[in-house]
Amino acid sequence: MVIMGASSGIGLAVARALASRGVRVGLAARRLEPLRELQRLYPDSVEIAEIDINSADAPGRLHELIERLGGMEIYFHVAGIGYDNPDFKPEREASILETNAVGFARMVSSAYGWFSKRGNGGQIAAVTSVAGTNGIGPLSAYSASKKCAQTYLTALEHLSRSRHDNIVITDIRPGWIATPLLRADRRYPMAMSIEYALPQILKAIVRGRRIVYIDCRWGLVAAAWRLIPNCLWTRMRIPVDLPK
Repeated sequence: MVIMGASSGIGLAVARALASRGVRVGLAARRLEPLRELQRLYPDSVEIAEIDINSADAPGRLHELIERLGGMEIYFHVAGIGYDNPDFKPEREASILETNAVGFARMVSSAYGWFSKRGNGGQIAAVTSVAGTNGIGPLSAYSASKKCAQTYLTALEHLSRSRHDNIVITDIRPGWIATPLLRADRRYPMAMSIEYALPQILKAIVRGRRIVYIDCRWGLVAAAWRLIPNCLWTRMRIPVDLPK
């Protein structure tokens, strides 16, 4: 497995869990120190690479990591950002979309191309968000970027089926998980610990589930949101803090 965005949060937790079980993993992120620490602990299981998904050379670096790893069966995309943007500064909105939509497409398409060229199928799993299921005012760029990612994954599933590429697509949609993205000074509705969410995320990947909400409560929330007409949705006050 290759994990893109493995230096913190969900990516680091999944990396640690797999490496500790002897699974060969390729870990990539902008920050290398957390990855080096795992490599020191599990030298036979971990290969690392410094990759910025917003850089034009990122796909090439990914392919180099795959080669050093000896191949790839699963590509797991966790890399993403969110900013507290109460003043709605355009540069911050653009930064979120650049990473969570453009960077996402750059890397996921690269992984898809590698699997397709190999010809033996594979799996692309990605963490999107419950926020991608509707347009949330305080999370405008964030929710839009996650919706883009979700639609992109649907398009890739369509492509895989139409071309018989046998590439499994897994869309993992968590609610609030206590990672460095969340502000320590704020309370978040139905927030979950990494320890609670991790087994569910691993199970979703191993079973090749198509869409999984973490956890079932957030699945119900997303289902309820979809039933609300836009004329009512846009008049609702949603008390939510933007992850930072």
